[in-house]
Amino acid sequence: MRLSLCAQPCSPDMNTAIFEGVWIPLVTPMTGANGAQIDRNAFARLVDYYLAAGVNGLVVAGTTGEGTLLDDDERRWLVETACHLAHGHAPVVAGVGAADTANAAQQIRNIEDLPLAGYLVPPPYYLRPSQEGILWHYRTLAAGTRKPLVLYNVPLRTGVTLGVETIRELASHDAFAAIKECDAHPLLHLPSQVTMRVLCGDDMQLLPALQAGAVGCISAAAHVRPDLYLKLFRYVREGDMAHATTLFNGMKPLIRRLFSEPNPVAIKAALASLGLCPETVRRPLMPCTPALRREIDTQLEVTMAF
Repeated sequence: MRLSLCAQPCSPDMNTAIFEGVWIPLVTPMTGANGAQIDRNAFARLVDYYLAAGVNGLVVAGTTGEGTLLDDDERRWLVETACHLAHGHAPVVAGVGAADTANAAQQIRNIEDLPLAGYLVPPPYYLRPSQEGILWHYRTLAAGTRKPLVLYNVPLRTGVTLGVETIRELASHDAFAAIKECDAHPLLHLPSQVTMRVLCGDDMQLLPALQAGAVGCISAAAHVRPDLYLKLFRYVREGDMAHATTLFNGMKPLIRRLFSEPNPVAIKAALASLGLCPETVRRPLMPCTPALRREIDTQLEVTMAF
């Protein structure tokens, strides 16, 4: 059943997020030649689906949402729609990122009036700035918003790593609420090194990260079976590591395949097989290869039987 749109914008106070639990970094359904348009009906259905599943939060227009391929109007529509549909149910965070700090700041200004819980922000892409430059970037963006920033350490995509001392410095300011950590080695040590909330961004390391003190995840693979991720989180919270380990070991074969090609190519292929979303991606991303699609479909049969 479709959640009704709220008549008035959501209150930012309602969306003051506790950044923990299972967050879905929503794909952006695409249609048309080369993914030229957003499939708006499919996006609304996905938001409803994950809210009904009980996830703790949604990230819109991030990496998995092909955020760098969206224009300003598309990003605004996605964020506004998610905020309306999620009103009273779950907080929404918007992905914001650019090589140019001024560009990232403009992205924030374009949606600052919306009732977001915050912004998920990586360091500047490609430039590989020093740690001092990264601090300047984040402080500049924080000065332009009343909403919290979630740091996003993803060196595979940005070419630069957020250092522990940099994270500690940012953690000392209220403007920075959490960090999504995607680098496997720091992920298993960071919770004991910083006071900031740590969210797992590497699905294959989810259980070890939770055992190490991460308080949740922003998980692309959770698109497929959000209930299993919620169950895993509950097992860990209750200290039931035997069931958590068995469940996670069963999830890993599908997770591994969902990241065998550039994200979100395989995620969209899996969602298409489940009838939840078109598999179209925006160029220059290319559709899932037939061989991987067959592997995903085979593994889906196993995972859906859990």
